[in-house]
Amino acid sequence: MSLLDTAGIFRFHKEQIQTYGEGTAEALGWENKEGQLQRFEVLSAIGDLNHRSVLDAGCGYGDLRGYLQDKYPDIRYFGIEQIPALLDIAVERYASLPETLFFQGDFSSAELPVTDYILLSGSLNYINSDPLFILKIIEKLFNNCRIAFGFNLLSYADPAQGLIVSYKPDFIREYCNRLSSNIQFRDDYKTNDYTIFMYH
Repeated sequence: MSLLDTAGIFRFHKEQIQTYGEGTAEALGWENKEGQLQRFEVLSAIGDLNHRSVLDAGCGYGDLRGYLQDKYPDIRYFGIEQIPALLDIAVERYASLPETLFFQGDFSSAELPVTDYILLSGSLNYINSDPLFILKIIEKLFNNCRIAFGFNLLSYADPAQGLIVSYKPDFIREYCNRLSSNIQFRDDYKTNDYTIFMYH
């Protein structure tokens, strides 16, 4: 990710925090907490995550860790986040949970731990100067997990939101089918949102 792209993401979240308050779902760009939890529910159905390792790419405040703790209490969790203001709250909220490690970095360029599963919620919803960025990241993260990669994207984004971008589901699904012969697609849970699971 270019420095300009990164600067835009940092600025976006700084403005969101100023508007909605530190530690809120809205500060992460979600419309509300309920929308965030809906997406977590769908993503966590990727498989039985108990006794497995999970990487949360672009973990924000680490709230997926708290959600998974209730549903799958026996996991090894890694959360990576590039924005210190978000990561600090993730550590404060969830670092005391067992088998939990947070680290700072840009998942698009950092060397990542190889895990059984990788989950990504909302972290690919930013405009990028590289038109192939989304495809490169899907391939990188799929290749970095042993069992499956799950992620969500927007099928429509309000142009007024500026930094937020959407992707045509058929285009993304077709690309994922080139990398995996076993994918699952869901768009039945929320308007303008879809989730893809890619299995090895």
